[in-house]
Amino acid sequence: MRILIAEDERDLNRLIAKTLEKEGYGVDACFDGKEALYYLEHTDYDAAVLDIMMPGMDGLSVLKAIRQNGQDLPVMFLTAKDSISDRVTGLDSGADDYLVKPFDFDELLARIRSMTRKRTPHTSSRITIGDLTLDTGTHQVTRGGQAIDLSAREYAILEYMCMNPGIVLSREKIENHIWNYDYSGGSNVVDVYISYLRKKIDGGRPSKLIHTVWGSGWTLKAEDKEAT
Repeated sequence: MRILIAEDERDLNRLIAKTLEKEGYGVDACFDGKEALYYLEHTDYDAAVLDIMMPGMDGLSVLKAIRQNGQDLPVMFLTAKDSISDRVTGLDSGADDYLVKPFDFDELLARIRSMTRKRTPHTSSRITIGDLTLDTGTHQVTRGGQAIDLSAREYAILEYMCMNPGIVLSREKIENHIWNYDYSGGSNVVDVYISYLRKKIDGGRPSKLIHTVWGSGWTLKAEDKEAT
């Protein structure tokens, strides 16, 4: 998943970004509300974490603007304010969650998983495609009951594919969801990671889950079985 972090405390911004990147998220980070709104209007994010008090434009105004534009992505507010009225204002503005600083990073990760899961067809942390099971909470992946060891980037791509079973995902879509604006790798990096995943997920198995749609991209689906 690709997440935007908008927080004007630079040290905290950097810590949040590093924590999310370690978990395999694609992360873009900015330090003021106007820049956050620009990012949100020009990039397809899966979630946003916004500080309420930011220069240029506060988080409440940013949220109001994207909701008026029809964007329904999950949004979490970060703020030092902890009064009941502040929480009510944030949630009534259309936020999905609200976390008071200082906070525990494990709680931040759990809340992000929870609010993004609510916007998907999957009601639990476990996603099953054929005999492949992916747990978004623990990042454990198994196929036929056998554990599969993936790098953070491999896991992120597989999770994105599992969240969109049967949908053809282009090279550009995968790149935009997994890598941030600072990425400057080669044009075939997605192909390389898909190759890695194929070896680990499909290697030596008669039934393949990762399928190439020539000229369009890749899709994850069980052969002759319904993805769940």
